[in-house]
Amino acid sequence: MSETPAPARFLALGDSYTIGEGAAPAERWPMQLAARLRADGVAVADPEIVAVTGWTVAELDAGLDAADPQGPFDVVTLLIGVNDQYRGHELDGYRAAYRAMLARAVGLAGDDAGRVVAVSVPDWGVTPFAQGDRRTPAEIAAEVNAVNAAARAEAEAAGAAWVDVTALSRTQGAWVVGDGLHPSGEAYHAWADRIEPAVRAALAR
Repeated sequence: MSETPAPARFLALGDSYTIGEGAAPAERWPMQLAARLRADGVAVADPEIVAVTGWTVAELDAGLDAADPQGPFDVVTLLIGVNDQYRGHELDGYRAAYRAMLARAVGLAGDDAGRVVAVSVPDWGVTPFAQGDRRTPAEIAAEVNAVNAAARAEAEAAGAAWVDVTALSRTQGAWVVGDGLHPSGEAYHAWADRIEPAVRAALAR
């Protein structure tokens, strides 16, 4: 008898939007995505998640050192940058740090950039939390757009897939957990819909 192949390995890198701050663990979009893939007959393990609420790219880099996940992974997702934007970090510094993080993600994907799925950061300016910020929703949106433009350019240059959830997030301002900021499980369900095709393509390589 032949042995059953091991399920595909999935690594999710990011911050609060990957760990699902305020949502139940099963409602995190990486968990929802893995569950729906399995339900559709795709053998994939629950994701290993390296993500902490509040992390910038530099903090993810240090967190990845500490977690030391052992590749290769069959798919690696990367969603990072909103805290760099929130803290007002300089865009060129973010771009360089993101480029280096992408390189780490590609390395963890067995040096196959086609197995890396980069995801845009959402626009938190539409949430109740943003009402107390010194910036207007339009200013937040412009900063988010700039971060995403930089990340997308780096992802495409590296050969990684790019998935835009930002436009979707701008329709979900009321779909938040109790902190008035982070998405609910329902919102993450829609994110998983958007991200799933790119993850399927990575797993099919």
